[in-house]
Amino acid sequence: MDKFAIIVAGGTGTRMGAPISKQYLEIGGKPILMHTLEAFFKEDEGTHLILVIPSSDFGFWNQLCEDYSFSIEHQVIAGGNSRFQSVKNGLNAIQKEEGLVAIHDGVRPFVKVEVIQESFKQAEIFGSAVAVIPLKDSLRKLTDNGKSFFQERQYFRLVQTPQTFQVSKIKKAFEVQELHHFTDDATVYEHQGLQVRLISGNPENIKITTPEDMDYASFLVSKKFF
Repeated sequence: MDKFAIIVAGGTGTRMGAPISKQYLEIGGKPILMHTLEAFFKEDEGTHLILVIPSSDFGFWNQLCEDYSFSIEHQVIAGGNSRFQSVKNGLNAIQKEEGLVAIHDGVRPFVKVEVIQESFKQAEIFGSAVAVIPLKDSLRKLTDNGKSFFQERQYFRLVQTPQTFQVSKIKKAFEVQELHHFTDDATVYEHQGLQVRLISGNPENIKITTPEDMDYASFLVSKKFF
């Protein structure tokens, strides 16, 4: 079965406060995006890699690939005005209706190969596979009147990517109009009335968004995560 990976990096990264978008910042000797693409290449060199970035960044990305001698084959697609639109553009680049597709945040370079493997395996069987991790901290729910209530944390999970699906099902899911509660690909998939399959992610698989995240990323690099 054909395997695809859509790496979504359409944001500008304003919270980082850096002169360039967060996905192009360097960790471990190369831009974050290159580590992310390498993770999926290591899992299976035959996976079709689709990188979604702003069209205005195409020239900059090409120059980075040249500067860092980055030769992993991938297709570059223009992102949209939202994550939903960017993922949809990536899905439209897949010409086949059969196969498996992993959708992954470009700024999650520390995903383990084993997690990617398991996501493809479970999605082939069950139609979907969404990486999650358990909560460590206590949890409280806020109300509109300013009160809060304890929640049993064992009933909650933190959602990561990859979120992997059978191509035909996720393409159909993205045919709908974008809604405000579509916070990730799993919520779009569920909108069809389908249940998502949860798999264990890895705690290091953070979404690099703030300077503090970059500090932690540097720590992981120092521990030779890559």
